[in-house]
Amino acid sequence: EIPPILHRFFQGREKCPYSALFLGVAYRAKCYNYLKPRAEEERRIAAKEKKKQGKWKHIEREVAEAQDNSIRK
Repeated sequence: EIPPILHRFFQGREKCPYSALFLGVAYRAKCYNYLKPRAEEERRIAAKEKKKQGKWKHIEREVAEAQDNSIRK
């Protein structure tokens, strides 16, 4: 589907077909530049959460191992 901002430029494409192509590339570049920082922030937050979960799993493993060792003694 054509973005609304570019729709009117596609109507007269017989006159200048490359202007619509250029505008499409510019539009996508603008979207990419807008979304890139948000995606980086989401990846950073996800990495923090994964690291935190890894720490908790490590602690749970140690506790389970300590309980297992105390039962064996």
